[in-house]
Amino acid sequence: MYLSHFGLRVAPFGITPNPAFFYAGNTRGDILQALLYAVCHGEGIIKVTGEVGAGKTMLCRMLEQQLPEYIDVIYLVNPNLDAEQVQYAIAAELGLEGNGLRIDQIQRALQADLIARHSRGRQVVLLVEEAQAMPLDTLEAIRLLTNLETAHRKLLQIVLFGQPELDQHLALDSMRQLRERITHSFEVPALPEALLEEFLACRLQAAGHDGAPLFSPAATRLIARHSEGIIRRINILADKALLAAYASDASLVQASHARQAIREAAFRRRARRRPWWRAVAWAGAILLFIWAISSAVLAGHGNL
Repeated sequence: MYLSHFGLRVAPFGITPNPAFFYAGNTRGDILQALLYAVCHGEGIIKVTGEVGAGKTMLCRMLEQQLPEYIDVIYLVNPNLDAEQVQYAIAAELGLEGNGLRIDQIQRALQADLIARHSRGRQVVLLVEEAQAMPLDTLEAIRLLTNLETAHRKLLQIVLFGQPELDQHLALDSMRQLRERITHSFEVPALPEALLEEFLACRLQAAGHDGAPLFSPAATRLIARHSEGIIRRINILADKALLAAYASDASLVQASHARQAIREAAFRRRARRRPWWRAVAWAGAILLFIWAISSAVLAGHGNL
């Protein structure tokens, strides 16, 4: 609705990941380059974690777009598969017919297909989204696929994208074989307030804006504070704020427009994950306090 009002070709703050709007700041460009290097060199399993809405799917799309032509990309987007179903799903992604085949036949078909692709100079990478929601047995079945290899390289490269809960799963003793196969780990960080103006300008420029900033400093600060640096939240708030400015026939998004967007979005603040050492420090302080009280009480009895 507000595109012509602000001189835009397309909506700048859609939440569907669009590589045309990729923002390379805040280490995202560096992570992408590292992912490209790791996949092209076929080095073990790669893990990418980040909060909900942090931009993992955008990185996944950018990775697929920039991989060399000789690399075949396949996806796993359904995390609710068991250990057998996931192998049928991967076979289907490779174009193999699995109807009526036993699981051992599917495994042989997978291996034969991967070897045939390798002989033609092809490489296969499996991009797994929402990996934190996968049953542990399914993750282990995916790990076993990395056993398919030639004398010089793996036949299947795997990139796991997931929320921080994925790290909790991998920390389990039962997951140590998968954990030890991970050669690269990346975390997609939240966007700091200092970079929000740059991020907004990047999205607006990609949408066709070439004039002065459309967000006032006060509006930018409010969006930064209430989005907590989560890209999806930033996009939602920025879109609603632009709509509010358009409705009031304003050429600049002011703090009042940002507040209206914040009220409409009604995001809950995320629970902060405290570092483990803080819990240890608090426990130590409590024990020290109890010890001091006990010593004082014993000393008091000794004086009676």
